[in-house]
Amino acid sequence: MTDALLKVQELKTYYPIKGGVFGGRVGDVKAVDGVSFTIRRGETFGLVGESGSGKSTIGRTVLRLTEKTAGDVYFKGTDLYGLSRDELRKLRPSMQLVFQDPFSSLNPRMRVGEAIGEALIDHGLASKAEARERVREVLAVCGLLPDHYDRYPHEFSGGQRQRIGIARAIILNPDFVVADEPVSALDVSIQAQIVNLFSDLQERSGVTYLFISHDLSVVEHLCTQIGVLYLGTMVEQAPRDELFARPLHPYTQALLSAVPVPDPTVRRERIVLKGDIPSPANPPSGCKFHTRCPLAQPVCREQVPEYRDVGGGHYVACHLV
Repeated sequence: MTDALLKVQELKTYYPIKGGVFGGRVGDVKAVDGVSFTIRRGETFGLVGESGSGKSTIGRTVLRLTEKTAGDVYFKGTDLYGLSRDELRKLRPSMQLVFQDPFSSLNPRMRVGEAIGEALIDHGLASKAEARERVREVLAVCGLLPDHYDRYPHEFSGGQRQRIGIARAIILNPDFVVADEPVSALDVSIQAQIVNLFSDLQERSGVTYLFISHDLSVVEHLCTQIGVLYLGTMVEQAPRDELFARPLHPYTQALLSAVPVPDPTVRRERIVLKGDIPSPANPPSGCKFHTRCPLAQPVCREQVPEYRDVGGGHYVACHLV
């Protein structure tokens, strides 16, 4: 696919479980377990799922902030895990991350202007004077004031700190940004402002996003493609309109049933899943969702469903489809 900016193939990220008398490896936490997807240039790809489904781990692994266990990650056609440390450093300005908690990601003793411009200086892309001017430009783009440059993180509201995090990510003019739950801790009115900011930045520069969220209302507004994760596995993926109009996997149907409907005359049947998400250290056999699926059949417990295209770029992994 010539316009693919990021291509992920059978990605696995396991964390070892140590135990026993000698502290040896006794198992693995399978945070990401064989996930594949492609993100085209200028596209916003949404990853949704419950907490613990592996969304953030995927985001960090495709940026090579967390090492993979198996699989491949190609960025602009280059094998990201085949690069040396120096080669990866040269590529870093093209790939940026917006953290879920902007306050903990900022140095409380560093002025925000210095924090935003730090990467420009570290990568040798600007002098201190040039970086200062560039930071002021980016602050304005992100809806902040020039005098915010000399303030400290604790002097800002949650929404303003998130804007600072976005400014720090885009100042290098990246091709690709991973936004990890960037609006989950914000009030609804502030969420709308931040989502609109992401849209405006994409229109300005054509940046590509991997947008990680558990809020399907936000994902519906911002994303063009959506992937649904359950216990480290992609269970469904489709263009946004197709997924919301025709969800095929029972897990996706349950997630969408919880999305509020703005029209009070429209009633949607709520699907309540029983039980908790199983442990990724000991996932169920067969389809991982069968322990909570209201439609589960015997085959679901015995066989892993094939992840296949059912038409129009709509992929699903379910024995019932």
